[in-house]
Amino acid sequence: MNNDTKYQAPALDKGLDILEYLSAQSVPLSQTEIATGIEKTPNEIYRMLMSLESRGYILRDEVSGKYRLSLKLFYLSHRHSPIDELRKAAQFPLEELANTIRQSCHLSIFYMNQVMVIIHAKSPGPIALSIEEGNLFPLPLTASGKVLLAYMPESERSTVLKNNSIFKKYAKQQQEDFLTSLSEIQQTGSYFKNSDSVSGVTDISVPIGVADKNGIIACLTISMLNALNADKAIENDVILEEAYKCVKKIEQRIGV
Repeated sequence: MNNDTKYQAPALDKGLDILEYLSAQSVPLSQTEIATGIEKTPNEIYRMLMSLESRGYILRDEVSGKYRLSLKLFYLSHRHSPIDELRKAAQFPLEELANTIRQSCHLSIFYMNQVMVIIHAKSPGPIALSIEEGNLFPLPLTASGKVLLAYMPESERSTVLKNNSIFKKYAKQQQEDFLTSLSEIQQTGSYFKNSDSVSGVTDISVPIGVADKNGIIACLTISMLNALNADKAIENDVILEEAYKCVKKIEQRIGV
């Protein structure tokens, strides 16, 4: 018996199915409509609907009798800062990565049309590139920004770039080349190039999250000082492999 079936909790699964289905709908739904949506019979979900309503997770309209989500899930999700949780989940894997590759690395998120660094792990060596937590950087000029843009839904990315002062100043061909580079990032799954803003630095950047599931939520970037890796003690493909391992550990810790 595998773990998928060994620890099943049918009632819990049914309740989660209802919550997830209602969250994807834009209008209140009847008991029959919900049952059809999650491939159950109305009788199968009756008791669960009563339980979810009594606990305040869903609300039933007094006139139509249809159900919709309450704000309780929103309230619960905001009792703990998502950024704090991400920082906690990433701290040990990042430090482990920095010690393994002997290069500094950091995590970034999209914030107010910019890239914000939320946690940084310093190289254990005497010489290291330091990027302070909380700093904001322009989207089009950073490896992290390019990766975050590459994995945004197309409509969202279009809106973001239309409001980005740097991208708007690009000539038409520059804009087209930039968009092409974002497509290349999606195809390869990483960004691996010399830094546009700091001489002597190679940026290696990979997304955190699942693009076709919950979306990309952050970006892991290694800002590699070329002089420290001049002897090729650690090959570039090995560094990229270690970056992917780190991402996997972070994703497991945050449940994506």
